[in-house]
Amino acid sequence: MLNQGIGSWPARRARKTPDRVAVVHEEGSRTYRELHRRVLRLAHGLRALGVAQGDRVAYLGPNHPAFLEALFAAVALGAVFVPLNTRLAAPELAYNLADSGSTVLVHAPEQAGAARAAADRAGVRLRIALAGPAEGVLGYEELLAGACEEPLDVAVAPDDPCMIMYTSGTTGRPKGAVLSHANITWNSVNVLVDTDLAGDEVTLVVAPLFHTGGLNMTCLPTLLKGGRVVLHGAFDAQRVLETVERLGVTYMFGVPTMYDAMAALPRWATTDLSSLRSLNCGGAPVPARTIAAYLERGLAFSQGYGMTEASPGVLYLDKEQAAAKAGSTGVPHFFTDTRVVRADGRDAAPGERGEVLVQGPHVMTGYWGRPEDTAAAFADGDWLRTGDIARTDADGYAYIVDRVKDMYVSGGENVYPAEVEDAILAHPAVAECAVIGVPDPRWGEVGRAVVVLRPGADAGEQDILDHLRGRLAKYKIPKSVVLADTLPRTASGKIVKPAVRDLHAS
Repeated sequence: MLNQGIGSWPARRARKTPDRVAVVHEEGSRTYRELHRRVLRLAHGLRALGVAQGDRVAYLGPNHPAFLEALFAAVALGAVFVPLNTRLAAPELAYNLADSGSTVLVHAPEQAGAARAAADRAGVRLRIALAGPAEGVLGYEELLAGACEEPLDVAVAPDDPCMIMYTSGTTGRPKGAVLSHANITWNSVNVLVDTDLAGDEVTLVVAPLFHTGGLNMTCLPTLLKGGRVVLHGAFDAQRVLETVERLGVTYMFGVPTMYDAMAALPRWATTDLSSLRSLNCGGAPVPARTIAAYLERGLAFSQGYGMTEASPGVLYLDKEQAAAKAGSTGVPHFFTDTRVVRADGRDAAPGERGEVLVQGPHVMTGYWGRPEDTAAAFADGDWLRTGDIARTDADGYAYIVDRVKDMYVSGGENVYPAEVEDAILAHPAVAECAVIGVPDPRWGEVGRAVVVLRPGADAGEQDILDHLRGRLAKYKIPKSVVLADTLPRTASGKIVKPAVRDLHAS
């Protein structure tokens, strides 16, 4: 094939395992043969509408088979796929559309209003709606019905851009990480090697596909291997447990809040989870209580650390080490190299803290249209700076301590909020928490814990502070506690610290 990119995957899979089920959704299931045919039709339809190599095609909507069809069809033409965050407001979507220069927007009916407003504002040439044609909008199924299934093989090189994934934008304007076909492929190979995915995998995808964890750590590696992907449009803990039991799910990815919500349900203790072979957790440091809850059910889930700019896998702790190295994010993926570097640029010794740098064939080619930001993101032009602080043990296992920007200095001592948050989460009344630094006339900065209690729980500021005494050094214990109903989060489940500061720092 001329196409050496991921746009050729449906064709390659269809010739090897045409009758295996590829995708399961509430609307039904599709085999690899059926997926390939629909991708071909959509690719021909897009080409007839003028989509050519290098053009950007955006998608806005929850997890749905059309997301994957649009991805594969766009990149089969040599175009660049731009997945959009469904939680963004119309002006934010318009910024991503305009910044990427997207000319086509495919969207779900739930996002029709935001899609129209954002597309008009960004000057998008064409909208395609899953719900059907309307004034100024083409119907998705109608487009497929009018297209052919003739073979399509456009020359696409591994280093050509495949997708632009926008960072969560927790500080400043979001940047578009350009991931090449090689980046996505090598990340998938890392997942296949380290997670040991099989051809009979049944992968539940509840994390949003527009997020790199949902798409690149679970969905695409499973399709590459020829397994079955089960798509949920949104996370619902009760439905997840029911699906695991009913469909025999073998693999899933989630963030700690998802896993905590599942373990908190009454049916957690009685649900048949025997089919699960791999549970992957990432997106935030995993609390010790979450690890313990799953080990009690015989589920040693693996932890990972990554970032959009690395497609995203960087570090991985396999399930065999989950208990022995509890709290660690593991060692680099198979085709990945990392360093932990001190502020002076020298490699940190075991136990020392420093910034994580990463290098590998899965690391992005750069930020879309931002050469200065791209240059700043790479140390010595070679190693990607993550902005995360870690330490390693004597065996080389890494422990993420915190974000560089989240650390605060109290009385000359560095305080890493993640360490404090983990101690607070051990309190039985606490459901969630975020620790921030706030100005203090004596110490420069002191900690403030913003805490969400479990339903029906009763605990006050002094209860939580007393819980920390003896668990943490005195300078690490927050000087105040604020009780809140919720914490602001990104679509991937990460707590948005700048938003926490805006709400609770004063």
